[in-house]
Amino acid sequence: MRTLTLAHVSDLHLGVPGAERATASVCESLVEAGVDHVMVTGDVTQRGRTREWEQFQRAFAPLLEAGRVTLVPGNHDRADEDVASIIMPDQRVQVAEHEGLFMVRVDSTAPHNRSLLTAHGHLDEQDMAAVVRALDAAPPRALVVVALHHHVHPLPGDFFHEDLVSWLGWPWCDELSGGQRLLRRILGRCDLLLHGHRHVPRERHEVANGSRPIGVYNAGSSSKLGCVRVFRHARGLLEGAPQWLAARPVAPHAPQEIASAA
Repeated sequence: MRTLTLAHVSDLHLGVPGAERATASVCESLVEAGVDHVMVTGDVTQRGRTREWEQFQRAFAPLLEAGRVTLVPGNHDRADEDVASIIMPDQRVQVAEHEGLFMVRVDSTAPHNRSLLTAHGHLDEQDMAAVVRALDAAPPRALVVVALHHHVHPLPGDFFHEDLVSWLGWPWCDELSGGQRLLRRILGRCDLLLHGHRHVPRERHEVANGSRPIGVYNAGSSSKLGCVRVFRHARGLLEGAPQWLAARPVAPHAPQEIASAA
C-alpha cells in the first residue's frame, strides 16, 4: 500500500478581505503537492453567509470536485444564514471514509453560536457516545481521525478582547465543555484529533497505560498563516511527524518555524 497524505486546514474565514485569495493559494499548494485528502475543521466562513460559502467553493474547487475534502462546521459558520447546516446537515456525529482514512466528523457547534459573541462549543453525553460508537466501527489498517472545530485543551485567546472576556469569567473562548471527558473516552480508539478555533497552531500528544497515542493538533488559521500541516500515513499508521506545507507567498503572519519550512 502506498504512502498517503492528509492535510489539516482550518479557520479560513471567507468573507474577511483577502481570505479568498489566501484560501485559493492554499488550495493551489495542496494540489501541486498531490495531497490525497484534506480535513477542514470549521470557521470556513466569517459570518455564515451563503456568498462566503460560495467563495470557499470557488477557492477550493479543484479539491472539492475531486472529492478530496471533508469538513466540519465552526461557530462562525452558524451565524447569519447558518451555512453550518450545509456543511454538516442532520446528525451531529457522522463518519466519512476515504482511501486509508476513517474520519469521525463531530459538530461541536450549538444554537448559541448564532451570535458571534458566544463562540464556545458544546458536546453532550449523547454526542460523546455517538463518537465512541463510530470509532468502534473503524476498520483495521485505516488511520482513524476525530475532527471537530473547538479546542479540547485550555488555550490562550488570539486577541486582547478574548483574554479580557476570559478574565471576566465568560465562556466565549473556553475550551470545549466536556473536552477532557471526550479525550478519555477516545483514548486508544483513534490516532488523531484535529481541531481549529484558536488561530495559533499547536500540538499535544495524549497516551494512557501504554495505549494507542492520540496526536491532538490545532491547525491555526490556514488562510492567515498560509501554511498547513500534512500527515503521511500507510496501513493505518502515521509515518513520522507531520510536515508544514507553505503556500506562495508565505503569509507574513506565519510563525518563523513555519516560514522556514517553505
